[in-house]
Amino acid sequence: MANARDMVTRALRVGEGRKFKAYEKRAEKINAIEPEMELLGDEELRAEADSLRERARGGESLDDLLPEAFALTREAARRSIGQRHFDVQLIGGMVLHDGAIAEMRTGEGKTLTATLAVFLNTLAGDGVHVVTVNDYLARRDAEWMKPIYDALGVRVAAIQDSDDYAAR
Repeated sequence: MANARDMVTRALRVGEGRKFKAYEKRAEKINAIEPEMELLGDEELRAEADSLRERARGGESLDDLLPEAFALTREAARRSIGQRHFDVQLIGGMVLHDGAIAEMRTGEGKTLTATLAVFLNTLAGDGVHVVTVNDYLARRDAEWMKPIYDALGVRVAAIQDSDDYAAR
């Protein structure tokens, strides 16, 4: 029985390793696009975001748009709040986009990481909800990341416990 468990554990690790290598390759693509994004003016940055929206709404898959969307988000963050996503945060954004959980410690940039998956997943016209543990963090993070979202043409708001948001 222990042998079967060991084999399953090993198989899962191999699968995780392959997935991580795929994430690393995508991070390399994002890094290769970064210099192009740095050359864009602010209006061109927004126009590029709008172009990605059109492509997504025209049927192009979010997975195909991911490298450009992440590079664009990284540049918007660098310009608007002076923070640049590290490669590990790019990978965290990919994990979130894949619907998995990305475990990160305090101070490792979870809030900034989420901006990547949020922007990508709004491209097709869907709303995205980011859940935090309390009202304070919801408000703080929405306000903190708002300049990034503004640069990309994404609306942001924080729902507070005191808000009347019940369905009518």
